[in-house]
Amino acid sequence: MSRIGRLPIEVPAGVTVDIKDGNLVTVKGPKGTLEKALPTEMEIKMEDGHVVVTRPNDLKKMKSLHGLTRSLLHNMVVGVSEGYTKTLEVNGVGYRAQKQGKKLVLSLGYSHPVEMEDPEGLESKVEGNQIIVSGIDKEKVGQFAAEIRDKRRPEPYKGKGIKYADEVIRRKVGKTGKK
Repeated sequence: MSRIGRLPIEVPAGVTVDIKDGNLVTVKGPKGTLEKALPTEMEIKMEDGHVVVTRPNDLKKMKSLHGLTRSLLHNMVVGVSEGYTKTLEVNGVGYRAQKQGKKLVLSLGYSHPVEMEDPEGLESKVEGNQIIVSGIDKEKVGQFAAEIRDKRRPEPYKGKGIKYADEVIRRKVGKTGKK
Protein backbone atom coordinates (compact mmCIF):
# COMPACT_ATOMS: atom_id res chain seq x y z
CA MET A 1 0.00 0.00 0.00
CA SER A 2 1.19 3.51 -0.74
CA ARG A 3 2.17 5.15 2.53
CA ILE A 4 1.02 8.58 1.38
CA GLY A 5 -1.94 7.37 -0.69
CA ARG A 6 -3.64 5.50 2.13
CA LEU A 7 -3.61 8.46 4.57
CA PRO A 8 -7.07 10.04 4.88
CA ILE A 9 -7.30 13.79 4.19
CA GLU A 10 -8.93 15.65 7.05
CA VAL A 11 -11.34 18.34 5.83
CA PRO A 12 -11.23 21.32 8.23
CA ALA A 13 -14.35 23.29 9.23
CA GLY A 14 -15.43 25.78 6.58
CA VAL A 15 -14.05 23.70 3.70
CA THR A 16 -16.29 21.73 1.34
CA VAL A 17 -15.09 19.03 -1.06
CA ASP A 18 -17.36 18.25 -4.04
CA ILE A 19 -16.52 15.15 -6.12
CA LYS A 20 -18.23 14.87 -9.51
CA ASP A 21 -18.07 11.94 -11.93
CA GLY A 22 -14.83 11.80 -13.91
CA ASN A 23 -13.00 12.72 -10.66
CA LEU A 24 -13.55 16.46 -11.16
CA VAL A 25 -12.94 17.74 -7.62
CA THR A 26 -13.97 21.20 -6.42
CA VAL A 27 -12.66 22.41 -3.05
CA LYS A 28 -14.21 25.56 -1.53
CA GLY A 29 -12.81 27.30 1.52
CA PRO A 30 -12.43 30.69 3.22
CA LYS A 31 -9.54 31.71 0.91
CA GLY A 32 -11.19 30.71 -2.39
CA THR A 33 -12.12 27.84 -4.69
CA LEU A 34 -9.89 25.35 -6.50
CA GLU A 35 -10.99 22.89 -9.18
CA LYS A 36 -8.94 20.06 -10.64
CA ALA A 37 -9.54 16.96 -12.76
CA LEU A 38 -7.75 14.11 -10.98
CA PRO A 39 -6.82 10.72 -12.51
CA THR A 40 -10.04 8.81 -13.33
CA GLU A 41 -8.57 5.43 -12.31
CA MET A 42 -8.56 6.40 -8.61
CA GLU A 43 -11.66 6.17 -6.44
CA ILE A 44 -12.21 9.28 -4.29
CA LYS A 45 -14.83 9.11 -1.52
CA MET A 46 -15.99 11.30 1.37
CA GLU A 47 -16.21 9.38 4.65
CA ASP A 48 -17.30 11.22 7.83
CA GLY A 49 -15.29 14.43 7.40
CA HIS A 50 -12.36 12.75 5.64
CA VAL A 51 -11.51 12.23 1.98
CA VAL A 52 -10.19 8.74 1.17
CA VAL A 53 -8.39 7.77 -2.06
CA THR A 54 -8.31 4.08 -3.08
CA ARG A 55 -6.71 2.37 -6.06
CA PRO A 56 -8.21 -0.44 -8.15
CA ASN A 57 -5.15 -2.74 -8.34
CA ASP A 58 -1.43 -2.96 -7.57
CA LEU A 59 0.06 -2.15 -10.98
CA LYS A 60 3.07 0.17 -10.83
CA LYS A 61 1.18 2.97 -12.60
CA MET A 62 -1.72 2.73 -10.12
CA LYS A 63 0.66 2.84 -7.15
CA SER A 64 2.23 6.02 -8.56
CA LEU A 65 -1.14 7.66 -9.25
CA HIS A 66 -2.40 6.75 -5.76
CA GLY A 67 0.12 8.89 -3.89
CA LEU A 68 -0.05 11.67 -6.51
CA THR A 69 -3.84 11.94 -6.34
CA ARG A 70 -3.84 12.08 -2.54
CA SER A 71 -1.09 14.73 -2.50
CA LEU A 72 -2.89 16.92 -5.06
CA LEU A 73 -6.12 16.71 -3.05
CA HIS A 74 -4.31 17.50 0.21
CA ASN A 75 -2.60 20.52 -1.40
CA MET A 76 -5.99 21.82 -2.58
CA VAL A 77 -7.54 21.47 0.90
CA VAL A 78 -4.57 23.20 2.61
CA GLY A 79 -4.53 25.90 -0.10
CA VAL A 80 -8.16 27.00 0.36
CA SER A 81 -7.92 26.90 4.16
CA GLU A 82 -4.42 28.32 4.87
CA GLY A 83 -2.83 29.27 1.53
CA TYR A 84 0.80 28.94 0.45
CA THR A 85 3.74 31.35 0.55
CA LYS A 86 7.26 31.31 -0.84
CA THR A 87 9.89 33.81 0.29
CA LEU A 88 12.75 34.90 -1.95
CA GLU A 89 15.75 37.07 -1.00
CA VAL A 90 17.45 39.59 -3.28
CA ASN A 91 21.18 39.79 -2.48
CA GLY A 92 23.77 41.99 -4.15
CA VAL A 93 24.92 45.61 -4.32
CA GLY A 94 22.38 47.64 -6.29
CA TYR A 95 19.98 44.70 -6.63
CA ARG A 96 16.49 45.86 -5.68
CA ALA A 97 12.86 44.78 -5.85
CA GLN A 98 9.91 47.19 -5.92
CA LYS A 99 6.16 46.83 -6.22
CA GLN A 100 4.24 49.11 -8.60
CA GLY A 101 0.54 48.20 -8.50
CA LYS A 102 0.33 44.60 -9.75
CA LYS A 103 3.85 44.75 -11.23
CA LEU A 104 7.04 43.55 -9.58
CA VAL A 105 9.99 45.65 -10.80
CA LEU A 106 13.44 44.11 -10.30
CA SER A 107 16.77 45.93 -10.69
CA LEU A 108 19.25 43.10 -11.15
CA GLY A 109 22.34 44.65 -12.73
CA TYR A 110 20.99 44.46 -16.28
CA SER A 111 20.79 47.54 -18.51
CA HIS A 112 17.03 47.59 -17.99
CA PRO A 113 14.64 46.93 -15.08
CA VAL A 114 12.91 43.53 -15.22
CA GLU A 115 9.12 43.83 -14.87
CA MET A 116 6.90 40.90 -13.90
CA GLU A 117 3.11 40.96 -13.71
CA ASP A 118 1.44 39.07 -10.81
CA PRO A 119 -0.42 36.06 -12.28
CA GLU A 120 -4.14 35.77 -11.58
CA GLY A 121 -4.82 34.41 -8.10
CA LEU A 122 -1.33 35.24 -6.79
CA GLU A 123 -0.02 38.20 -4.83
CA SER A 124 3.56 39.33 -4.35
CA LYS A 125 4.83 41.69 -1.64
CA VAL A 126 8.22 43.32 -1.16
CA GLU A 127 9.60 43.78 2.36
CA GLY A 128 13.15 45.11 2.39
CA ASN A 129 15.23 42.65 0.37
CA GLN A 130 12.54 39.93 0.50
CA ILE A 131 9.87 39.07 -2.07
CA ILE A 132 6.91 37.12 -0.68
CA VAL A 133 4.72 35.26 -3.18
CA SER A 134 1.39 34.00 -1.81
CA GLY A 135 -1.72 32.31 -3.16
CA ILE A 136 -4.02 29.29 -2.77
CA ASP A 137 -2.60 27.09 -5.56
CA LYS A 138 0.69 25.49 -4.46
CA GLU A 139 1.73 24.75 -8.04
CA LYS A 140 1.24 28.35 -9.24
CA VAL A 141 2.99 29.84 -6.19
CA GLY A 142 6.02 27.59 -6.71
CA GLN A 143 6.10 28.26 -10.48
CA PHE A 144 5.96 32.06 -10.12
CA ALA A 145 8.65 31.99 -7.39
CA ALA A 146 10.85 29.88 -9.70
CA GLU A 147 10.31 32.35 -12.57
CA ILE A 148 11.36 35.27 -10.34
CA ARG A 149 14.46 33.34 -9.21
CA ASP A 150 15.37 32.56 -12.84
CA LYS A 151 15.74 36.29 -13.62
CA ARG A 152 19.09 36.26 -11.72
CA ARG A 153 20.10 32.98 -10.10
CA PRO A 154 22.48 33.13 -7.12
CA GLU A 155 26.12 32.72 -8.11
CA PRO A 156 28.58 30.72 -5.97
CA TYR A 157 31.41 33.30 -5.66
CA LYS A 158 29.77 36.36 -4.08
CA GLY A 159 26.30 34.96 -3.46
CA LYS A 160 24.64 37.69 -5.55
CA GLY A 161 21.24 37.05 -7.10
CA ILE A 162 17.75 35.93 -6.08
CA LYS A 163 17.51 32.87 -3.85
CA TYR A 164 14.82 31.17 -1.79
CA ALA A 165 14.90 32.20 1.88
CA ASP A 166 15.64 28.61 2.99
CA GLU A 167 18.12 27.87 0.18
CA VAL A 168 21.79 27.39 1.03
CA ILE A 169 24.30 28.50 -1.58
CA ARG A 170 27.50 26.47 -1.70
CA ARG A 171 30.20 29.12 -1.85
CA LYS A 172 33.36 28.70 -3.92
CA VAL A 173 36.78 30.22 -3.33
CA GLY A 174 37.81 32.73 -6.00
CA LYS A 175 41.10 32.93 -7.88
CA THR A 176 44.34 33.42 -5.95
CA GLY A 177 47.27 35.45 -7.26
CA LYS A 178 50.80 34.14 -8.00
CA LYS A 179 53.35 34.17 -5.18
